[in-house]
Amino acid sequence: MIGMFFSEAYGVLAGNKTRTFLTILGLIIGVAAVIAIQILGSGMSGAVSGVLGSLNDHSFYLFPSQRQGDFTKAALDYRDLEKTKQLFPNIASAIPAGGVALIVSSGHEHPRLRVSADSDVRFATVPLIYGRGLSSDEVASSAHVCTLTNKAWQRLFPSGTDAVGQSLRIGDHRYVIVGIEDKPTQGLIPVNFGGDISIPYTTYESEFLHARSLFAARFLVADASKISETEIDVIKYFKAQKQGRADYQTFDRKSFSGSVDSIFTVLTIVVALIGAVSLVVAGIGIMNIMLVSVTERTREIGVRKAIGATSFQVLAQFFIEALLLSIVGCGIGLCIGLLAGWAIDTFALVKISGYVAPVPWLQSVAIAVGFATIVTLVFGTYPAYRAARLDPIEALRYE
Repeated sequence: MIGMFFSEAYGVLAGNKTRTFLTILGLIIGVAAVIAIQILGSGMSGAVSGVLGSLNDHSFYLFPSQRQGDFTKAALDYRDLEKTKQLFPNIASAIPAGGVALIVSSGHEHPRLRVSADSDVRFATVPLIYGRGLSSDEVASSAHVCTLTNKAWQRLFPSGTDAVGQSLRIGDHRYVIVGIEDKPTQGLIPVNFGGDISIPYTTYESEFLHARSLFAARFLVADASKISETEIDVIKYFKAQKQGRADYQTFDRKSFSGSVDSIFTVLTIVVALIGAVSLVVAGIGIMNIMLVSVTERTREIGVRKAIGATSFQVLAQFFIEALLLSIVGCGIGLCIGLLAGWAIDTFALVKISGYVAPVPWLQSVAIAVGFATIVTLVFGTYPAYRAARLDPIEALRYE
């Protein structure tokens, strides 16, 4: 019985393709827009992760303010970094930021890679493919150990061999590889908070810094909830060290992510409103076409009732037609939204961040199903009810 209803409903809608398409166009636009923005939001979240790299909620960067002309006046002394750990209890580590580009040797491979300083595994957020992160003991003892990004691993070990436990030469010393990071490939945005190779910051200071001045530093905090207060204290401290002749600013993941989230919150609300308007327009269109269909088929309804069709059967027939319109509209909108979101994520955002975010399939399907259900129940019920309530005698006499 249900199959017969669907078959007949399909025949009625297919008989007037142009009218059917225009009826569901608003539904297609609404569903596609909402799903595309959901995927775009997921992709932007991944892009932020790709751009920020190893920066996590427990760390912030200090660097000269862009408002000052002479950056050399704001140069940092490594000894002052060490003092901040004594002056401010919330600071767990103070690390030189940036890095040095060096020739790194492993067997017959000698690529030029960026070596940077890092702390122990307590503050690591980048997942590992193999091995482990730097330990606190290795940091305390200035050990010659390192972790590689997957990019550095592929360049140093192109055959794909397990590099954990093997050694490589950086400068005048050999370093033992303890882990491989699953770090995204850097995209178009020229922001790189980490290097290709990470070594303990104490080792970096003794081997590569050599008491030279710094222009940026990374601070790791014990309590992430107090990071804003700690940033203010650190800025005041370094400005006092320069007797007010230099100015500084900070950058942390929380403030940056908060700004991005605010933008996408507004954008999501706007798109949701567009989707809601499209949903209402599409629902009104479906209700209108169903009412027209009831009027056009009044005599047919009268004949059906005269030969024994029940009111429920007539109601089911028109309700299924509305359901079929909703399913087709939401299905097309789902496909367009997924395709548009995937294209933006794959061909645009990945070039910015080097990170491909997974498509939220389940959420997208749930949105499409929800739209179809709402449109069918809210806008398809009344025309079906009106058809079922027609008096067969009056319907037969309708011209």
